[in-house]
Amino acid sequence: MRRIAFAILTALCLAAPAAAQDNPMQATILNQLEAFKADDFDRAFAFASPMIKGIFATPQNFGAMVVQGYPMVHRPAAVKMLEARDVAGNLWQKVMITDQAGRTHILDYQMVEGPEGWQINGVQILPEPGVGA
Repeated sequence: MRRIAFAILTALCLAAPAAAQDNPMQATILNQLEAFKADDFDRAFAFASPMIKGIFATPQNFGAMVVQGYPMVHRPAAVKMLEARDVAGNLWQKVMITDQAGRTHILDYQMVEGPEGWQINGVQILPEPGVGA
């Protein structure tokens, strides 16, 4: 029984990256995260929307912002795609990221589709469930 459960769990874990590859929007996010892991800020910047590129101007500025403000994105230990949804005409992809210390963060990626495919137009760190005023 344990072997069957392990085989099913393994199959599900292996299928998750394949499912993301079938979803170009999720693949964009995963590709940017891989670029950050490699400190390839030029490549990570390529996945940003024109608006984000205009704000930060250079891959180095963009990379410095991510390292300082989004350390869980710079060095994620685990990534899980959650639901995508349309909010007031904007497409958002929710992502659960576990950082190197084992803390879980939920981030919301605003996505835009352009001539080059899906691009990241902004990221918000969502508050933990049950935390708030």
